[in-house]
Amino acid sequence: MSSASSDLSRPPLTPRHWPAWCGIGLMALAARIPWPLQRALGRGLGNVLRLTLASRRKVAARNLELCFPELDADARDALLRRHFHALGIGLFEFGRAWWGSIAPLRRGLIVEGVEHVEAAWAAGRGVIVVSGHFTTLEVCGRLMCDYVPLAGMYRPHSEPAMEWAVRRGRARYAAAMFPKRDVRGVVRHLKRGGLLWYAPDQDPSGGDAVYVPFFGRPAHSLTSTHSLARLSGATVLFYRHVRREDGGYTLTLTPAPEPYPTADAAADTATVMAGIETMARAAPDQYLWIHRRFKRQPDGASLY
Repeated sequence: MSSASSDLSRPPLTPRHWPAWCGIGLMALAARIPWPLQRALGRGLGNVLRLTLASRRKVAARNLELCFPELDADARDALLRRHFHALGIGLFEFGRAWWGSIAPLRRGLIVEGVEHVEAAWAAGRGVIVVSGHFTTLEVCGRLMCDYVPLAGMYRPHSEPAMEWAVRRGRARYAAAMFPKRDVRGVVRHLKRGGLLWYAPDQDPSGGDAVYVPFFGRPAHSLTSTHSLARLSGATVLFYRHVRREDGGYTLTLTPAPEPYPTADAAADTATVMAGIETMARAAPDQYLWIHRRFKRQPDGASLY
């Protein structure tokens, strides 16, 4: 584990953290429910979330309206329902990735493109593995760690007990975890031939960003994939991870279009967002539509 991860030996146990520990305990117990039952319960939980999280439902519905104008209202509503089913299943997947067994999820697993990582290593280069925020993000990260030693970047959780528990869970499979501002540590890791799993597709609160197209709309997007690749000399691969209808998963690594990186940060960022859009179109129910991806616009207008 990287020195970028802080000490995990002392969990916060004072009384003010007890409510969080109760929630963590329930999630850890839920992680041990048999996988077929988790999938069924997840769809039911998704229905509950769709009905109770009105603000998030409205955001997701608006995103689908913006991104899939070719669909009629009934088709978008059906996609919205499937998205919340995927979100409910994803919550069980998160718990299983952190605290449960993923042995049942390895059955039927398809992994493609690991040879691209091996080619980068043969050339003495690290690898930036670019994905997006999908409901399958955490569990597919753990599954891919069976094949390549992924490190990740993280945003510290506001609740210390949850932060400790989640990072303790990730320490079971991640090669390293870097705070999102530890650019020096990330670049050093990549220069040593390490792999970094990175999802740069949400509207950033800070850092260098530009507006580039995403589903035909201007999207405020971090230029950090471009910067990290230039600073480290790392190869950039796209990572598509899909939960199939048969209950299995398909994990696919493909090279970013060449040349990458170039001297143009905006063009490189557009390349990254186009790659993530392609992933989202391949599994539209599994992309995280509850995030206000277009909350900033060049003219200052609000789309929500």
